Order: sequence, then structure tokens, then C-alpha cells
Amino acid sequence: MAEEQKEQHANEEETPKYKALIEGADSLSLGISMVVAVAMGVGIGYLLRKWTDIGWLFWVGVFIGVAAAILNVYKAYSKQYKEFEELAKQPRYKVKQQMQEDEEDEDYGERKY
Repeated sequence: MAEEQKEQHANEEETPKYKALIEGADSLSLGISMVVAVAMGVGIGYLLRKWTDIGWLFWVGVFIGVAAAILNVYKAYSKQYKEFEELAKQPRYKVKQQMQEDEEDEDYGERKY
């Protein structure tokens, strides 16, 4: 009985206490990073326009901000896709593949009992 308690206590120590909170904050950070990227682009564009008196440089800054936001979304998508691929390799999620193999093996002709 004491060994079971030690094993259970060891398993509790291995899993982070605030794992769900950290994963939620990671997902929330994507939205925040998009807003910050666009805001920084607008700020850069505004400063460039003020310093050089060239009006279209503001739009260059806005474009840079939007491009940075799109890049952040792409990076988050790539990260999630890699995690999905790792999950798909686990045996307990291979049900679809097993079902397809079973369907290929079935003979829909006359059954002999």
C-alpha cells in the first residue's frame, strides 16, 4: 500500500500543476500578439511619416504590422499541426486506420458458417 502511494505521489509531481492554465495562456497569446504586431506596424509607419514627411510610409508600416501578424498565425498553426501529427502516431488514435483495414478484409459475398 505504501508503494502505491509513493508511485501516485511521484506521478503527481511529474505533471505540472498549472499545465491547463499555461496552455490556455499560450492560445490567448496568439490573439494578443496579432494586435500588438499590427499596433507596432502602425506606430512604425507613423514615426516614419513624421520623420520623413512621406505619406505612403505610414502604409508601409501598416503592411509590415499585418505581415507580422500573419506570420504569428502561421507559426502557431505549424506548432499545432506538429502536435497533431505526434498525437496521430499514438496507438489509441489509430482507430480510423484499423477500421479501414477491417473494411478491406471483409468479403461481401456468400458467407459460409
